[in-house]
Amino acid sequence: MAMMKARFLTAHWRYLAMLNYEMDPRVLSPYVPAGTEIDRWNGQTMVSIVGFLFLNTRVFGCIIPGYRNFEEVNLRFYVKRRLETGEWRRGVVFIREIVPKRLIAFVARRFYNENYIALPMQHRIDMDADTLSKTNLVTYEWITEAGKCSLILKTKGQAHAVLPGSEEEFITEHYWGYSAMRDGSSLEYHVDHPKWQIWQAQEAMLLGDLQDVYAKAFVPFLSGKPRSAFLADGSEVIVRLGSRI
Repeated sequence: MAMMKARFLTAHWRYLAMLNYEMDPRVLSPYVPAGTEIDRWNGQTMVSIVGFLFLNTRVFGCIIPGYRNFEEVNLRFYVKRRLETGEWRRGVVFIREIVPKRLIAFVARRFYNENYIALPMQHRIDMDADTLSKTNLVTYEWITEAGKCSLILKTKGQAHAVLPGSEEEFITEHYWGYSAMRDGSSLEYHVDHPKWQIWQAQEAMLLGDLQDVYAKAFVPFLSGKPRSAFLADGSEVIVRLGSRI
C-alpha cells in the first residue's frame, strides 16, 4: 500500500445532498485527466451535483478566521486508474466547484488546479430528530448574474447504511481525487473518510439558470429529473497533499 501523504486539509463534511444524472461520455472526454478513464455504474456514465457544508475547516492544521464554516456545491464525475499491480484506484474529477469566498477558491486552484469559483451562497438545513414522521429539507443556493440557483432535497424516515454493490456505494465510495494539470500531467490525492449513512430522497430538484456556471453541453443533462438522489450524513474528512502521475 502506498504511503499516505501529509494532511493538507481537515474538516467535517455534513449534509451532502447528492443528485445523480446520466451523462453522454463524449461530453466528459475533454475533462478526463491523463492516466485515468471514466468509471461507469452498470454501464452508465454518471455525474453528480453535490451540495454540502464544510465545518471546522483547518488548512495544514490551522484555522483561518472567517473561513472555518462555509457551503460548497460541486459538479463531479467518476474515473478510475489502473495501478502497476493491476488493481484499480477509483476517484472523482471535479468539473466546477462553487464556494462563497474568493480565498477558498484561490487556495484550491493554487494547490490542486481545481476549477473553483466564488459566488454568494446560502443554505437551509431542516433536520428533525423525529425523522420517522417529519419531512427533512436541505437546500443549497448560489447567486449568479442570471439570478438564484437552488439544489433542494427532501427526505423522510431514518438514515441507513449504504448497501454493498449499490449505486449509492458507487457514488459515495470514491476515495481519490484527480485533477488535470496545466502541463498535461495529472494530480492524484487521497480523501479519507468513513462510510456514510444515507437518507433516500422523496424529492430532489436543481433549479435556476445553470448555463451561467456550467458549460452549455452539460445543461440538457442536468435540467431533467435526476436518475437518483440521496442525502449523506457526512463525517470528518482528511484531504491529503497530491502527487503527480
